[in-house]
Amino acid sequence: MFDNIRHDISVAMERDPAARSRFEAFFAYPGIHSLIFYRWAHWCWNSGFHTLGRILSHIGRVFTGIEIHPGAKIGKGVFIDHGMGVVIGETAEVGDNCTLYQGVTLGGTSLEKGKRHPTLEEGVIVGAGAKVLGPIILGRGSRVGSNAVVVKPVPENTSVVGIPAKVVQPPESRKIEDFCAYGMPTDDIPDPIARSLEGMFDMVCGLRSRIEELEKEVAELETENSLLARGKKKSRDKKLPASE
Repeated sequence: MFDNIRHDISVAMERDPAARSRFEAFFAYPGIHSLIFYRWAHWCWNSGFHTLGRILSHIGRVFTGIEIHPGAKIGKGVFIDHGMGVVIGETAEVGDNCTLYQGVTLGGTSLEKGKRHPTLEEGVIVGAGAKVLGPIILGRGSRVGSNAVVVKPVPENTSVVGIPAKVVQPPESRKIEDFCAYGMPTDDIPDPIARSLEGMFDMVCGLRSRIEELEKEVAELETENSLLARGKKKSRDKKLPASE
């Protein structure tokens, strides 16, 4: 237990530049407190004391504002920054070295028992207010932008944003080693909606150019047909006998 607490404090010092001392991190970081309550509750849950586990979980929620179901599985090096409003469901799995910010929900979308909450693999970052729903997998090193709603699996080392979440930074275009606060890359990333609108604009411009070309061709054909019709009429007029 004490080794886990020391490790949690070290993680807070590494990932939050506002942390000035280990003493401050231990006494003033609700993310650390919530993990302490979670480990007690998780031990009770796995030992068959489900009600006691839920009570300890609720006490932790009252003191920290972070709700972690005692049945959830949380790895080492997990950092819950700020933390208020974080909800982690019963069958959720959070891998080692993941980072969650305030307002994150790892929720279920089914009333059936069994696996119904998401799985976060190692090194995932979930930004403030993001909702990850259903038994989906967020691949190793993936990033979820703030306030995104994720309902489909996210590949490894991929950044997603929006409602519903869309890929804005595939693995080949990002630096894997960079830490990304709130799950949002700091470099210039394309807006998926703007990108779609630009594609539609290009298509409309192309169609307009083609329509103008076709109108010009039709006008030329009409002119040729008109000249041909006049030529044929004159030819017929010449063949007709003069009227008496």
